[in-house]
Amino acid sequence: MKYSLVFAALVIAQLRGQVPRLADGHPDLGGDGVWLPERVPDLATRAGEIPLLDSAKLIFQQNGAAKNDPAARCLPPGVPRIMLTPRPFEIVQTANRILFVYEGGAHIWRQVWTDGRDHPKDPNPNWLGHSIGHWDGDTLVADSVGFNDQTWLDDAGHPHSEQLHVIESYTRTGPMTMKYDVVIDDPSSYARSWKFSSSLSFRPGEKLAEDICLDKISR
Repeated sequence: MKYSLVFAALVIAQLRGQVPRLADGHPDLGGDGVWLPERVPDLATRAGEIPLLDSAKLIFQQNGAAKNDPAARCLPPGVPRIMLTPRPFEIVQTANRILFVYEGGAHIWRQVWTDGRDHPKDPNPNWLGHSIGHWDGDTLVADSVGFNDQTWLDDAGHPHSEQLHVIESYTRTGPMTMKYDVVIDDPSSYARSWKFSSSLSFRPGEKLAEDICLDKISR
């Protein structure tokens, strides 16, 4: 009964275009529930023609032919791919950072620092990069660098190098919806920067479940 009342209240607020806010006035990107990304298996369906360089085009073709998906070996999906897969995640806002806690990808987590710090001058490449963020009005802008080159940008196998620079914009448009905009810049893989948009849906009252990843390739 309590869940039904909460859900009904969120639906009414959504129809009125109301965005939940924290005491500091910023939109509340979290709340009692989880976010579920829209599934986007191939970014070409959103970005149009993707400006692959010849070297990256060859890697893309090899990825598609071999079906050697790193995520199938329980490796972290990377960014933005983890935000394009319909597995729930939670957002936790604190005074100096915003945490993304994922059910998929073997329960990985990510932090976006909002305390004004810069990126490290020589970041150690890792799976989810180094992220700093700021508010542009009601939109959280996350700027990420320092990725390794072991992940795919999407299920289709679009590659990237360690020069990958991702700028994400999170705009909560109501209690049940969030717009997700992304700019991809990687001069070693793409002739120019390119962008796409997706969406997220809020599931009130739901929690992250235990996730066990099994290697689907070497078994």
